Amino acid sequence: MPAAARLIAFHLPQFHPTPENDAWWGKGFTEWTNTARAKPLFPGHYQPHVPADLGFYDLRLPEAREAQAELARQYGLAGFCHYHYWFGGRRILERPVNEILASGKPDFPFCLCWANHSWSTVWDGTNETLIEQVYPGWDDHAAHFDWLLHAFRDPRYLTVDGKPIFLIYMPDSVPEMANVADFWRERAVRAGLPGLHLVGVSHRNERWDPRSKGLDACTMQALPARDGRIPRRYLSTKLKLALRAQKSELTIWDYKDILPSLLRSNRPDWLDYPVALPNWDNTPRSGKRGLVFHDATPELFRGHLREAIRRVQQHEPDQRIVFLKAWNEWAEGNHVEPDLKWGHAWLEVIRDELFR
Repeated sequence: MPAAARLIAFHLPQFHPTPENDAWWGKGFTEWTNTARAKPLFPGHYQPHVPADLGFYDLRLPEAREAQAELARQYGLAGFCHYHYWFGGRRILERPVNEILASGKPDFPFCLCWANHSWSTVWDGTNETLIEQVYPGWDDHAAHFDWLLHAFRDPRYLTVDGKPIFLIYMPDSVPEMANVADFWRERAVRAGLPGLHLVGVSHRNERWDPRSKGLDACTMQALPARDGRIPRRYLSTKLKLALRAQKSELTIWDYKDILPSLLRSNRPDWLDYPVALPNWDNTPRSGKRGLVFHDATPELFRGHLREAIRRVQQHEPDQRIVFLKAWNEWAEGNHVEPDLKWGHAWLEVIRDELFR
């Protein structure tokens, strides 16, 4: 039985030590560092999240990458969208994808998302720039494409109508984005590809039209603003008193409350791929400045995912894509990999809804 949609999960590579993270955060730092030291900050706050089946894995190990792929395949996911970092020719967190390309394993589909934002310490409250995203010019765009071409030609690479899917996280930040898109497409055709399927990420702007940037489609990440506001209408008296006593800056949204705003309210006349967002809690990174989706459960996620899948049913078969944010963003409480609380419950919902 074919899946009702192609569910592609964003995949974070920051689960292995790097020289940069060693220098910035201390020897051996990975995403697990923040995840493991998290503490509950209010009554009923689910922290820390402790991994179950896959454990505290290291993505330098082929066994860890194989185990992730096998689990995703078992529950019907169509592939991973690996975050890709390119800072004017400099790559970071590149080892897992490098080894996936070099080894041909795991045999599991994937695509790439250029996470083209500067790195800073904003999440810990100090906001120091660690590495700035720069756009040196056309030679850099050519070099970037030449590296990407190696991935695009991989038989596992996800496509739409044979065209490799490539996401740009902040397309408005790329100078002359439409011209860059044309430049890359021309190079793709000269390299023997049928073209590129370029997708821009829109951040809560329902009127943002990807075609204005030369892109084929968009996907809207609809995280609410981190404004420090506590919605009083659903918080218990006990919780309100506890937060007031702590002088907490937390932004807390009841997941059931926020669900209607996680998918766009309009019907655009351009190609749009919904983002299904099962959970969010970045307090392991940001502490009391964090954003929490309180009481997120797999059953509440079920209706959200069902609606996201429904919205792509009128698309051409290759374009019936839903993005899942995310597979493994553990320090942002945003994962479907099994943990000690929920086990396989998130993945079971995914399988149920893809094959219902």
